[in-house]
Amino acid sequence: MSTPNMPSIDTVAKFKAALNSERGALGPFMITSDPAFVEAAGHAGYDFALLDMEHGPGTFQSLQNLIRAANVAGVCPVVRVPRGTDIWIDQALDVGAGAVLVPQIDTAEQARAVVAAAKFSPVGSRGTCRFVRSAGYGAVPGSEYFSKAQETVVIIQAEGKKAVENLDEILEVPGIDVIFVGPYDLSSSLGHVGEIDHPEVIECIKGIIAKASAKGIKLGCFADTVEGGRKWRDLGVRFIGYSCDTYLFYQKAKMDVEAFSEQGR
Repeated sequence: MSTPNMPSIDTVAKFKAALNSERGALGPFMITSDPAFVEAAGHAGYDFALLDMEHGPGTFQSLQNLIRAANVAGVCPVVRVPRGTDIWIDQALDVGAGAVLVPQIDTAEQARAVVAAAKFSPVGSRGTCRFVRSAGYGAVPGSEYFSKAQETVVIIQAEGKKAVENLDEILEVPGIDVIFVGPYDLSSSLGHVGEIDHPEVIECIKGIIAKASAKGIKLGCFADTVEGGRKWRDLGVRFIGYSCDTYLFYQKAKMDVEAFSEQGR
């Protein structure tokens, strides 16, 4: 009989290695709720698939199937949970998330609540049930599960001026692996709506990178183009949330339609 494993945890080490590399980690936001897209993303070679429950239509019932698809393709499932309550973090990890991304974190108190919800005692206060999907529905021994599950990655989103103002205190919170900056939200909060290349926005992000790096915390950022992702990487960002599955499909489909129409003339 084969030994039960924890397939999402098996991908976390590879994901962390990508975060620690000069290349960095690249993965798309995914809102289709179709496991085939997630599986294809894994086969394409992305370092993670960012399953979006904040802006996507998915439920926790569909989320577990998306995570199964990630497990099949060997890609780390990162789940962006809905904002507002720690129960979403607990449930995302129960169905097999390898990492959680938590939006709208502006204070150290909020950051501590995220870590507490994502980690078992003595680190945090996550509910201790070993009959969930992430523990093989009880097939993984409790002692092994509760130990290995502490390896899951915690990513918080610092999305505006208030978070930047409280950054020093946020960075003191133990248990945070990555701080994710939304350049569009940040540009808006700095008075430069949509101008993600504005010098003040770039300097602000550089300052966040410097402070986070000094604390051993990686920085993440959204990029809607490969060139944009490379730009952030060159500035020191190591977690690139890239575009969106539906938009990537739209772009490629549009290119094909245009090429087909051109050839038909």
